[in-house]
Amino acid sequence: MSHPHPELKAAPPLPEGGLRVIALGGLGEIGRNMTVFEHAGKLLIVDCGVLFPEETQPGVDVILPDFTSIRDRLDDIVAVVLTHGHEDHIGGVPYLLRERRDIPVVGSKLTLAFLEAKLKEHGIRPRSVRVREGDRRGFGPFDCEFVAVNHSIPDSLAVAIRTRAGMVLHTGDFKMDQFPLDDRITDLRAFARLGEEGVDLFLTDSTNAEVPGFTTSERELNPAIEQVMRTAPRRVIVSSFASHVHRIQQVLDAAHQHGRKVAFVGRSMVRNMGIARDLGYLKVPSGLVVSTKELEKLPDHKIALVCTGSQGEPMAALSRMANRDHMIRIGKDDTVLLASSLIPGNENAIYRVINGLTRWGAHVVHKGNAKVHVSGHASAGELVYCYNIVKPRNVMPVHGEWRHLRANGDLAIRTGVDPDRVVIAEDGVVVDLVDGRASVTGKVPAGNVYVDGMEVGGATEASLKDRLTLAAEGVVTVVAIVDADTGALAEAPDFLARGFVHDDATFEPVIPVIEKTLATAAEEGVGDARQLEQLVARAVANWAFRTYRRKPLIIPVIIDA
Repeated sequence: MSHPHPELKAAPPLPEGGLRVIALGGLGEIGRNMTVFEHAGKLLIVDCGVLFPEETQPGVDVILPDFTSIRDRLDDIVAVVLTHGHEDHIGGVPYLLRERRDIPVVGSKLTLAFLEAKLKEHGIRPRSVRVREGDRRGFGPFDCEFVAVNHSIPDSLAVAIRTRAGMVLHTGDFKMDQFPLDDRITDLRAFARLGEEGVDLFLTDSTNAEVPGFTTSERELNPAIEQVMRTAPRRVIVSSFASHVHRIQQVLDAAHQHGRKVAFVGRSMVRNMGIARDLGYLKVPSGLVVSTKELEKLPDHKIALVCTGSQGEPMAALSRMANRDHMIRIGKDDTVLLASSLIPGNENAIYRVINGLTRWGAHVVHKGNAKVHVSGHASAGELVYCYNIVKPRNVMPVHGEWRHLRANGDLAIRTGVDPDRVVIAEDGVVVDLVDGRASVTGKVPAGNVYVDGMEVGGATEASLKDRLTLAAEGVVTVVAIVDADTGALAEAPDFLARGFVHDDATFEPVIPVIEKTLATAAEEGVGDARQLEQLVARAVANWAFRTYRRKPLIIPVIIDA
């Protein structure tokens, strides 16, 4: 199994007739999936998503893939193919289209509908190319065939990309639910047919590669959801991702069965479910869905609310309910149903919300105490099935953190794939398929690009470090009026502290330190205000650490007297 090496250099030019594959996101993380294929001087992009920030990235809205390596080749892009409509696969498209508006965007009906609604907010009308399973379309030197796969959102596709260098099969996100709610199963017959033709490089979803066996069918959630609707004494508040049409279908059916009316809460939920209903993916019994205003007239045991967070983060609305700053006031005997996964890294925040809701008297039903969530990704048993059916010549696990990628690679090897032909890459690593062999040949820049409010790329690792320092250590501003001629303090400096231990006497011991620093600077002829500010900042920082074992952010302001 070949692993990336930190000392990788820029990749050499692509050999004539070769195919280059570079993931700019989605490897080593769950999110911002984006893979660039290069062949015969043209680029094909599969997916362009966002990653949601962690607690160590304060103030960041979303994280984008790094477009640096393709920025001077935007005109070579023949299309962006979208496998499905989740944020971690389509959320970055508006930012890519800002750089070149007329890139054709290829996807299934629902995927494009979700994307177009999102692009409307950015004021962009895309060049949409609608495809469905079974279609075969050429984009420059890439011949793309689309294959139905089952996932936690309808209309998901895998894509087989045929080039002169060989065929790539990219599964997108998928699982093999044998009894899906829309009867659209992962098309293993197509996988087998492509395998017969010869798959030279197989890119497979690694998210659940560590989970043994098979992912449970969505239908197995029905009893738990139905039981909540039947037995809940008062209102039922369901939290789910705003794009999980199948899960919400089950909620609607169960509510309808037990005489509850349903209201959607949250902008993205209202928008997406409206789109899904209009396109026929969500079947809504007539009169079932009402406005939140109309709900107020109904008795509590006839009510179900379906809410989400703003960023595909179902906890946002719930955490506001737990904190009592949401229009929905959670009360005694309300039932909250978390019909969604715990996003890795967010477990603590989620349990905090569950505790908060419970405190107000709610019953919280979640995947820890009931069967109310199944994953959208294939487990190890399903992945092994795929390897045995497709019999790929080379394998590159995608969509997962390191442990998932490695586990997926191990599964491929156990089915007989040559370990030298299993490539474990990370974001920015260049993999070339030449003469039927895939190997790592170099790397391109692939850092995190932070979207902070309206600004893209304005926040950097350094500014996030400052924000974390502010959060953990506080800030101290030192205002010193200095006599320009002698370098001495004209009067005692002012200290303004926030989030740092202090009373009026705290900073008295540091005044002599500042005086000494300024005297030394004057002796050495340092008179420049900026240099003096740096010297004072360092002196105060050292003092703060020695005295309080704290490292506040120091903001020095030197004024000439």
